[in-house]
Amino acid sequence: MSYPSRQAALSPDLRALDATLPECAACPRLVEWRQEAARVKRPAFRDWEYWARPVPGFGPVDARMLLVGLAPAAHGGNRTGRMFTGDRSGDALVAALYDLGLASQPTSTHRGDGLELRGVRFTSPVHCAPPAHKPTPAERDTCRPWLVREMELLHPTVRTVVALGAFGWQAVLPVLALGGWHVPRPRPAFGHGLRVELAPAEGDAAPLAVYGCYHVTPRNTFTGRLTPAMLRDVLRAAAQEAGLATR
Repeated sequence: MSYPSRQAALSPDLRALDATLPECAACPRLVEWRQEAARVKRPAFRDWEYWARPVPGFGPVDARMLLVGLAPAAHGGNRTGRMFTGDRSGDALVAALYDLGLASQPTSTHRGDGLELRGVRFTSPVHCAPPAHKPTPAERDTCRPWLVREMELLHPTVRTVVALGAFGWQAVLPVLALGGWHVPRPRPAFGHGLRVELAPAEGDAAPLAVYGCYHVTPRNTFTGRLTPAMLRDVLRAAAQEAGLATR
């Protein structure tokens, strides 16, 4: 049994999961890349001591909305040790959450900067920074037990999931099927603004709504493919369905 499969299953709660996950070294290519990024560094970050380990999820343990990205950026989450922190993707996402009243501040620069998410949690299917921001299918599958366990632990409270990009969408649907929700067959294709409701496997559990949203990459936000208004619209719809107050 792999380290993720063994250790994720042993985590009794999200705090334990978040503490255990950074010790994972199951994917040699990703270990080498995240450590190489920490050695070489970008000139702007030459004085930083990089995190250079798997990056756990971030947000309250009773979150009602889960945002699923792709993987940490080599000089963002891999540097700061926190999801969507220290890069332009995080800048766009946290600013949108702040506009909606779901984040305590409009910026996410480093661990300890005071950022708090309100009813929202960040995670990803792959927890290590991959070369060219492209994990392999094998790396995604090796990392999957962490997300499966995260969803199991969030099951009592989570009501909506926002998948950022096609990779996040394709990765999270099998996880949700394993986590106790009925995923349609064939699986729905990704689309920005798409909403799919998943019925619970157990009749007395709550349904889960899954929303698609273009990823907050600079390629999307700088070209206007994803505008701040488009991002806020999806986040607002998902948050309100989850029972979170927005402004």
